[in-house]
Amino acid sequence: MARCKVEQEDWLVVYLKYLLFVFNFFFWVGGAAVLAVGVWTLAEKSGYLSVLASSTFAASAYILGAGALVMVTGFLGFGAIVREDRGCLSTYFCLLLVIFLVELVAGVLAHVYYQRLSDELKQHLSRTVSETYGQPEASDVTASMDRLQQDFKCCGSNSSADWLHSAYVLSPEAEGRRVPDSCCKTVVARCGRRAHPSNIYKVETCGMVLTCCLQRRLQLRLQ
Repeated sequence: MARCKVEQEDWLVVYLKYLLFVFNFFFWVGGAAVLAVGVWTLAEKSGYLSVLASSTFAASAYILGAGALVMVTGFLGFGAIVREDRGCLSTYFCLLLVIFLVELVAGVLAHVYYQRLSDELKQHLSRTVSETYGQPEASDVTASMDRLQQDFKCCGSNSSADWLHSAYVLSPEAEGRRVPDSCCKTVVARCGRRAHPSNIYKVETCGMVLTCCLQRRLQLRLQ
């Protein structure tokens, strides 16, 4: 009888071990996915960094840090399961609890501060359009804004009308352009002189596009 009880307990331990292993595997894959998306976004979209607000950098850094923490915890979990070390399992459990609490706090903060981040992003982009674009000392910002408008097929922060009173359009360097050439559907020299819907992007604005991107990244992090 005692032998059967011991065998049953051994079977239960093995079952729980493999169940924890499967859970940890999917947990680790989730962390790897978040980290990969964060790295890919920074590498692929690094050309837009000059037109983003500082709070957006903080959100990106948080996403990368969270993904890395999940992956490290996953590795610790694999080691604890294979070695069946009680101390490692306790550390693994504590880290899982910390990550759960961080996820909970992040969800609340994302809900509370999303609108604030969105407004700050739009204001920063509006200042870029009205004051910074086209200035000799801000060539990196100009290049980032041009790439943003071409890649996302948008023009201006809120609309193409944002450019009408910008420092660039009012300067001699604009050569009569009403919008930058990067607003044009087909970019040719001085195409920005004709601000007609058939010639420039008017459907989507860059502020809207960046806000949607920010929302998707926060949603991805909280899934």
